[in-house]
Amino acid sequence: MKNSNPEIQLRPTTVADLDILFQFQLDPEANHLAAFTSKDSFNKEAYLAKYTKLLNDPTVNNQTIVVDGTIAGSIAKFVMEGDTEITYWIDKAFWGQGIATIALKNLLTIETTRPIFGRVAFDNTGSQKVLEKCGFTKIGTDKGFARARQTEIEEFIYRLDS
Repeated sequence: MKNSNPEIQLRPTTVADLDILFQFQLDPEANHLAAFTSKDSFNKEAYLAKYTKLLNDPTVNNQTIVVDGTIAGSIAKFVMEGDTEITYWIDKAFWGQGIATIALKNLLTIETTRPIFGRVAFDNTGSQKVLEKCGFTKIGTDKGFARARQTEIEEFIYRLDS
């Protein structure tokens, strides 16, 4: 039975976390919802090299989401084309429990740069709800090639100003 009041914490991601986080992103349904995955998302060596490098990038804040002592996902702030953005990935076993919302609220207390943006596939209603519960407003759309789906799809752009 799932804990109805889980303890959710963020801590800086370490290289030791990467093996577990790599496994989460192999799930086909999670990949489909994320849509905009890296070209080497199933290549463990490429994944570990990419994220080990990001752990040392001062413009990136990678945090591991820990629920009742178990790694449940990751959340990060990064800068892309001059914009501060957020991203997160929750292990499928933890979906639907409000963990992403709490983790994002916690990250937003650490990362105070505003505006801050979030992007989400048009059909990823779970992530859309997370952003909206955290005060983000949908400000537009874009189209891009979603590697996980091997086609161009629409994504929604969200922004938080305060």
